[in-house]
Amino acid sequence: MTQQNGRNPELLNLSRRRVLAGLGAVGIASAGAGIGTSALFSDEESFTDNLLQAGTLDLKLDYKATYLGGPGRLADIQETYPDAEDLGDGVYLLGQAPTPEQEEQWEDLVQGEGRAFDFCSPEADQFLVNGDDIPVFTLDDVKPGDYGEVTISIHICDNPGYLRMIGELSENLENGQTEPELVAEGEDTDGVGELADAIQVRAWYDEDCDNVYEPTGTGEQQELEVALVSDTSGSITTSELAQLKTAAKDFVDNLSVPDEAAAISFASSASLDQELTTNYQAVKDAIDTYTDSGSTNMSAGISTAETELISGTNATPGASKVIILLSDGSPDSTSAATSAANSAKGAGIRIFTIALGSGANETFLESIATTPADAFVAPDGADLDTIYAAIAQIVLGGEQEIFSGSMFDFFNTFLADGAVLDGNRQEDGVQPYPGATTQCIGFEWELPLETGNEVQSDSVMFDLGFEVEQSRHNENPFNATSA
Repeated sequence: MTQQNGRNPELLNLSRRRVLAGLGAVGIASAGAGIGTSALFSDEESFTDNLLQAGTLDLKLDYKATYLGGPGRLADIQETYPDAEDLGDGVYLLGQAPTPEQEEQWEDLVQGEGRAFDFCSPEADQFLVNGDDIPVFTLDDVKPGDYGEVTISIHICDNPGYLRMIGELSENLENGQTEPELVAEGEDTDGVGELADAIQVRAWYDEDCDNVYEPTGTGEQQELEVALVSDTSGSITTSELAQLKTAAKDFVDNLSVPDEAAAISFASSASLDQELTTNYQAVKDAIDTYTDSGSTNMSAGISTAETELISGTNATPGASKVIILLSDGSPDSTSAATSAANSAKGAGIRIFTIALGSGANETFLESIATTPADAFVAPDGADLDTIYAAIAQIVLGGEQEIFSGSMFDFFNTFLADGAVLDGNRQEDGVQPYPGATTQCIGFEWELPLETGNEVQSDSVMFDLGFEVEQSRHNENPFNATSA
């Protein structure tokens, strides 16, 4: 309902004569009906069952923690982590959520054909960390050269919000202290351990959630040519199409000369809506023309993109070639789409896929992406902006580091007041995360090989967590330092 301030101008122009004339007409009509008694004219319009309900904001996590502790230690590690697995090369899987026993059921929920699994749904609670305090590292024989990593997948549910990383170093102890542990002035007897100073940590935005820090983007060392390939078939909703346009155009805004972009849409057939160009406004204008109709000829969209990237008028040999393929359904022919994707990948093109909405074939789209980490899922159109921004970060600048330094400085300085994370690294300032979105954060620690005897028997204990705060009406989130 649109509410206007002030009175209706037409009512203000009614003169008293016109009002009286109207009343007279009513009286004549009643008399002409020959009714001895007449009811007053009446009407009623109402808005019923009004309800105000407080919104919700929920935070759920899943994670995967690994430990590089040297070969042949599985039995030792399983004393603390009964479900630990030997991943080879001295690397062990310590823990994860969902647990290994839940993997098959989890994969059925997430990857089952036709499923767009909602991490924020009640059925996800049994698999995710939702308010549980659990240690991901409990290690009692750390040696110089050891390394640990945990990737945490953070799901913000229901409403947009700011995300903050929090934590503290709760213990930094000397413990048993062996005799070689000396300081310049003599024996170290202060009782404060040196392990937190010796351990080096890094935290980063793990855009593809693959447990690996990748600081270099696809196009950082050479020109980037990217084809935005969009499914505009009849199954896409009006709101999803509008959100697609906004997110894709925001991606284009991140490009700079000499990077080139092309816009391609597909439904019953494919259309090269804008060839490769550095005229970014032309690309955005082409995207703005999209309408929904027809079937899902995905193979035609991929083949059109390959042709444009490899042999188009403005294609540059040696440039980094990227396809960003979005679809809300299944292709008309999975075999044809697979063949087209294999051809494009064989030509050196990196394919990112985005599965939009409940009807998207997530399993298939993951299968044609260059790697599973290059396949993204958008349960709702509102997630597209974050996903396109994440892909932009990967192909343009690599994954962004949040912190690098000693464990002591990480907890006692960087996280002293918490660190607000940025929901969109492609925009200035600190942006909130959209509701119902996912962000992966990587955290790794290493005790350098060159560490000396001073850390023997030392121990550290730390807490690492995240909290979310609503973004609406919130101009100063957490009143804390940004990351």
